[in-house]
Amino acid sequence: MPKVLISDNLSNLAKQVFEKNKIEVDTNTDLSPDELKSIINTYDGLIVRSATKVTKEIIEVATNLKIIGRAGAGVDNVDLEAAKNKNIIVMNTPGGNTNATAEHTLSLLLSLYRNIPEANIGTHQGLWEKKKFKGLELKGKKIGLIGFGNVAARFAEIAIALSMNVVVFSKSFESRKSNFPNINSIDLSELIQTSDIISFHCKPSKDAKPIISMEELKLMKKNSVIINTARGNLVNEIDLKKALEERIIRGAAIDVYSEEPAKENILFGTPNLILTPHIAASTVESQLVVAEQIAQQVSDYFNKGKVINSV
Repeated sequence: MPKVLISDNLSNLAKQVFEKNKIEVDTNTDLSPDELKSIINTYDGLIVRSATKVTKEIIEVATNLKIIGRAGAGVDNVDLEAAKNKNIIVMNTPGGNTNATAEHTLSLLLSLYRNIPEANIGTHQGLWEKKKFKGLELKGKKIGLIGFGNVAARFAEIAIALSMNVVVFSKSFESRKSNFPNINSIDLSELIQTSDIISFHCKPSKDAKPIISMEELKLMKKNSVIINTARGNLVNEIDLKKALEERIIRGAAIDVYSEEPAKENILFGTPNLILTPHIAASTVESQLVVAEQIAQQVSDYFNKGKVINSV
């Protein structure tokens, strides 16, 4: 009987799916790297979210490991090259948290545009600062999406419904643009210079360099904002802090960071900046979906030899 370890917090639905499919499963969360290394060789499968870092060192001692399942879309926490070298399959669950991430992106944007965090604090203190918090409206604003995967497509639907003008920079968009007649494709330079809002929905570049640094920030409109719910370090954090402190741009809202967990970060305390702890995909609904999805995919691999959503 195959044996699977769930090493991150996941809905109990995943365990139920494995048991239904006659697969032995253990749940052991908050393991240190050394603790995981000491037990991983007893498992045929490993299920993670984003907390567990499946490093080369862990993969090298995983003598029986055949598959790593990521309950979510991003696999930045898995050493894909090391897994490939050992013929270990890595699969994810694209689409399972699409709507959750798109809605969080909207929540950050609205909070930023309407000064909600600051207004909330002041009102709790009895300050009643009505004149201080004059916000902006989304209607008619130009929003530039960098990347156009599942989340961007869903967020674009929401933005269009709110009467926003959506433009996109994405190499993959050209093959699908006939399905999105209300979205225009433009080059990155034009997007940066003309958008009121820039929202990231892409993977890091191969060289891992930020897409936006001070040079690009200085080209942006003075009243523009940046939203990032995609990957850390797509915007240079040092340059973003300076741009916000010097009011080069209006504001930013960030859910992902160059290093996580972000217990310390240069962005802490920066004005006109909203920070959330990588929770864009964290809804009750989405976590049920990805837990069931990854458990079924891994079960199908062990029981039927099917490989679904491999990366």
